[in-house]
Amino acid sequence: MSSGRPPGAHRHGARRHGAERRAEIMRLLHVNGFQSVTQLTELLNVSDMTVRRDLKRLSDAGELRIVHGGASLLHATLRTADFTSRGAQESEAKRRIARRAVSLVDPDATVAIDAGTTTFELAAALPDHFHGCVISHSVPVLQHMLNVPRAQVIGLGGELLPTSQAFIGPLTIEALSGVRADTLFLGAAAVGERDLFVSTDHERPTKQALIACVKRVVLLADHTKFGAAAPVRLGPLEDVDTLVCDRPLEPELASAFAAAGVSVLIAE
Repeated sequence: MSSGRPPGAHRHGARRHGAERRAEIMRLLHVNGFQSVTQLTELLNVSDMTVRRDLKRLSDAGELRIVHGGASLLHATLRTADFTSRGAQESEAKRRIARRAVSLVDPDATVAIDAGTTTFELAAALPDHFHGCVISHSVPVLQHMLNVPRAQVIGLGGELLPTSQAFIGPLTIEALSGVRADTLFLGAAAVGERDLFVSTDHERPTKQALIACVKRVVLLADHTKFGAAAPVRLGPLEDVDTLVCDRPLEPELASAFAAAGVSVLIAE
């Protein structure tokens, strides 16, 4: 008969010291992807308060993410090494951008979330009380939304692009033709004074279809995207309503965004 314990877990009769507990928490997360507070209190033979303190300490150290009812790894477990590596770049800036951007989301809003590591952080920043709808073609976003139990989630199928961990192509675009959202949280590989750019032409049509099905486009971009190089033009700055970034823009860029009618929010 099943013990009800998650894979890789062992019941521990004796209490562990703090460092040992936290190491065990991380080991379990790498096996299972998610652990609830209730499971951890039983497995580690400690109080709910002790588990929550350990999770807070590991979260502050950037080791895990606290989610509804427990903790998960920083990025969804269905991820490639490339996605994880990109997620680690400017990770604190991305989290600050996400925290600022999520303030634009009403609890009952319908939002579309683009693929990418910064937009993933936006999904991760949605509060537990969010009870709106999320539309996405991003595999990590869709998997993370399993931790937001009150939200409705619409997944867009299609051909899987491993580098972006996202579905793309005609099937994805066809699915988008039947939905409408209040806001799109958009990512880009590079941002210039006139245009947005992406890394490959494979993802361009899907992003353009996302832009076409929303009332408002919010671009999430950290400071490294300004002046970066990417080969494929996605569209003009005028496609964007709001930019959320981690640093004030250089004067030339600030003037360009103002001329395009884009409001700029700086994440503190």
